[in-house]
Amino acid sequence: MTQLELSMKNRITALEEENVHLKEQITYLQKYIFGRKTEKTAAVFDGQLSLFDEAEQETRKNAPEVQTVKEHTRKKYPGQKKELLENLPHEKKVFTLEENKRICKRCGDKLVPMGEEFIRSELEYIPAKIKVIDLYRQTFECRNCRKNEHFSIEKPDIPPAVLAHSMATPSAIIHTMIQKYAYAVPLYRQEKQWQQLGVKISRATLANWIILAAGEWLAPVVKKLHKYLLEETVIHADETPVQVLNEQGRKNTVKSYMWLYSSGKYEPVHNIRIFEYQPGRKGDYAREFLNGFKKYLHTDAYAGYEKVEETIHCLCWSHVRRYFVEAVPPDIEDISCTIAKEGIIQINELFKIEKELVGFTHEKRKEERLLQEKPLLRAFWSWLETNRNKVLPKSKIGKAINYAYSNQNNLQTYLEDGRCDISNNLAENSIRPFTIGRKNWLFSGSPKGARASAAVYSIIETCKANKIDAYKYLIYLFKHLPTLPLIRDPELIDGYLPWSTDIQNNCK
Repeated sequence: MTQLELSMKNRITALEEENVHLKEQITYLQKYIFGRKTEKTAAVFDGQLSLFDEAEQETRKNAPEVQTVKEHTRKKYPGQKKELLENLPHEKKVFTLEENKRICKRCGDKLVPMGEEFIRSELEYIPAKIKVIDLYRQTFECRNCRKNEHFSIEKPDIPPAVLAHSMATPSAIIHTMIQKYAYAVPLYRQEKQWQQLGVKISRATLANWIILAAGEWLAPVVKKLHKYLLEETVIHADETPVQVLNEQGRKNTVKSYMWLYSSGKYEPVHNIRIFEYQPGRKGDYAREFLNGFKKYLHTDAYAGYEKVEETIHCLCWSHVRRYFVEAVPPDIEDISCTIAKEGIIQINELFKIEKELVGFTHEKRKEERLLQEKPLLRAFWSWLETNRNKVLPKSKIGKAINYAYSNQNNLQTYLEDGRCDISNNLAENSIRPFTIGRKNWLFSGSPKGARASAAVYSIIETCKANKIDAYKYLIYLFKHLPTLPLIRDPELIDGYLPWSTDIQNNCK
């Protein structure tokens, strides 16, 4: 074979590999744009064998034929509606005959009540209302002292306003916060809602309420949560982009990031979720936030987290599985013999065991992991080694194998402590409300607004984690914190954290 022929053959091979790679990219982008946003294989591969429920699917194949049986009356669950409505206020409405109709049609005598029967319960919606509270303060004097030309005057104490020189009450501010950050209602829609209620409040005013209240009263609480988070054994971290306008020295189109830090899933000292706005994605931001933390850090394989040097890095197996799911060939009907399917099945075995270990103590969980999962991991690494050279490095399956193989050590870290988790799903689930809200309000108008958003999200998600009502908790904070000397004694905030006894008793 001449040199030219050899060169052309190599060129053809390279173009064929590039063609396969580009086809995979097109398929992936089509699925990403037009497909369902789910990782459940039953939905992703509609009509194909479910990779997560292989045994169940095989059982269905061998299931007996369906036979028609004699129809029967289905009994309705008796207490379902009663349980749904029992905690709501009830109003009794009785329908009765008018006086002129209380005549017996048979003999003409007068009809008298003999009892009543229950017909149904109906759910009625009462629209929100607003009112203005005008505050006055009475002044008292001693008339006897006045006669003797002495003045003795007394005035009652007035609770401080949550925001100085503002008409906003705690309920008005918190309603605005909850609507935007818990229900993803942007401020321009809330502006219209206030107009419908009879008062014209601009979205700029609503934004100022959030920024000022978050900076003055929520930031000290988040700072205290940060202190307790660094004392945890396990921290989960994740980050997502956000567009922030009017950042100094930056274009409005440049990406900023919202970072999320969470305490662990298993036996945390406190359930904490903290959002932090930063103008970039550099690992220096995570290193600064986690300064002093030297235990287990759960993340994805983003290289920026490597800058947090003193921690023990623990990577996410859900990300590994996601790579293999994306690598399943879309153009074949039978995927049972694909490398991607084999990888997913092996990873699912780990998740199946993890599901069985949820209720265990961390000591027992570690013991069972070493007993049940460590042999599976050894087999998985051996399988990766065998298949590494059988696939194209730039193909989807090649990237999946290389991702798992190159992160082998950190993917096994979770075996060291039973308080570690096999995945970083906790952080991803905690940051999801932010990503949903971002689709509606699109951007933050300023860095101050982004920091306020981070504070409010931190409080709301921490409330969820501690199973308390975020609205009640914020009302409690805004009514009590303004009365405390927090500058002189910041430790007073400890009594107002979501896990404190008073908060648990008052904010469920």
